Amino acid sequence: MATVVFAELATPVGRFVLAVTEDGLVASGWGSRARLSERLGLPEVHDPARAASAVAELDAYFAGELRVFETPVDWRLTSGSRRQVLTALHRVPYGTAVTYGELAGLSGSRVPARGIGSIMGSNPIPIVVPCHRVVAGTGLGGFSGGEGVETKRWLLTHEGYLQPTLLDL
Repeated sequence: MATVVFAELATPVGRFVLAVTEDGLVASGWGSRARLSERLGLPEVHDPARAASAVAELDAYFAGELRVFETPVDWRLTSGSRRQVLTALHRVPYGTAVTYGELAGLSGSRVPARGIGSIMGSNPIPIVVPCHRVVAGTGLGGFSGGEGVETKRWLLTHEGYLQPTLLDL
């Protein structure tokens, strides 16, 4: 039977929770550990070593020292076209962005751009599966994590895709 280990870390964009199974990082995000636990429905175990590499990688990412996550991803919360889209997104490199339409094409899923936005809003593994790197053709587009679009703006600036504003200096 699968089990899950939770870890929490402070980041420049708020408190971030990770859920790691035997297969890899299954979920992450802003919000409560209890809500994530309820959503997963897996028994929790105390095994800090299981989550240690994911925590270390996220710490390094936020310190500006990591550009590619090596943490294995457990895709169990996704299937079908949703998994196709998120798998394609997982390959979008640090410091770059794609539009919703471009991601639709990259995924080969036949999901229209509007549907890509919906998939981004339900991404179970933000940052590692970088939904913040998906932008609208006419601007940043939306973002449902952290403080919304301001969190997306911070992440894209951190990665060098956007230039800092006077407010960031």
